[in-house]
Amino acid sequence: MSTALQPIDTLSPGANLAAYTQAVSAIPILSAEEELALAEDLFYNENLDAARQLVMSHLRFVIHIAKSYSGYGLPEGDLIQEGNVGLMKAVKRFDPSRGVRLVSFAVHWIKAEMHEYILKNWRIVKVATTKAQRKLFFNLRGAKKKLAWLTADEAKAVAEDLGVEVDQVYEMERRLSAHDAAFDMGADDDEGNNSAPVAAVHYLEDKRYDPAVEVEEADYTEHSNAGLLQAISQLDERSQDILQQRWLSEDKATLHELADKYGVSAERVRQLEKNAMKKIKGFIEG
Repeated sequence: MSTALQPIDTLSPGANLAAYTQAVSAIPILSAEEELALAEDLFYNENLDAARQLVMSHLRFVIHIAKSYSGYGLPEGDLIQEGNVGLMKAVKRFDPSRGVRLVSFAVHWIKAEMHEYILKNWRIVKVATTKAQRKLFFNLRGAKKKLAWLTADEAKAVAEDLGVEVDQVYEMERRLSAHDAAFDMGADDDEGNNSAPVAAVHYLEDKRYDPAVEVEEADYTEHSNAGLLQAISQLDERSQDILQQRWLSEDKATLHELADKYGVSAERVRQLEKNAMKKIKGFIEG
């Protein structure tokens, strides 16, 4: 497989987004077979060059997702950079034995990084959103340095001077007097400060603790767990142990560790794991 790739440090969406997009578009898309071969090389051999090729070939997908968040008023280049971090995390954690394409697995990690960036930078209060409001904002802010709350005569004078309605002057005055409200509080916010503004997220309805939903979820979880344990009990001891070590233990074993334990190859352990998962799925669905 010979895929000519640009050095990764030459691809940055920061300075010239158009050039970055063009460069990323020129990177060939991997076929399913090529992707699987690279993913297995990374997963079993820790080949970092394979990881690099997987990341580079999926950069265009990050750009596509970033465009869907353009309405937040944040730089697209920054969103892409955050998404690229998520893509690299996904590549690091991708298990080719799952039987899914990398793009399906990576979308969660890419969006998670973008969402975190948006929540850190998005502000609920927009001070000036139109040209007229921006003009009023800058003029009124200058006047407010000398004045307290505007009297009726002062508001009328400002409105006549700027050619706007008096109501717009009062509305902008309220916006200038309000705090910049974050959707959620950052890690450095003082939780002990009773005078600090309450984050907007705390005004949203929390439906997680609806009693009906909790009972339904608990019943579903109990039923699922019982079905899973019954399905696992149908497997042979070696398959049970492999699933236990690979999925149910806190300190998960690697394929190579289990291969040494049973005197087989890592690929054989992977096949046994895959077959066991398929049997469990059949037991549960049947």
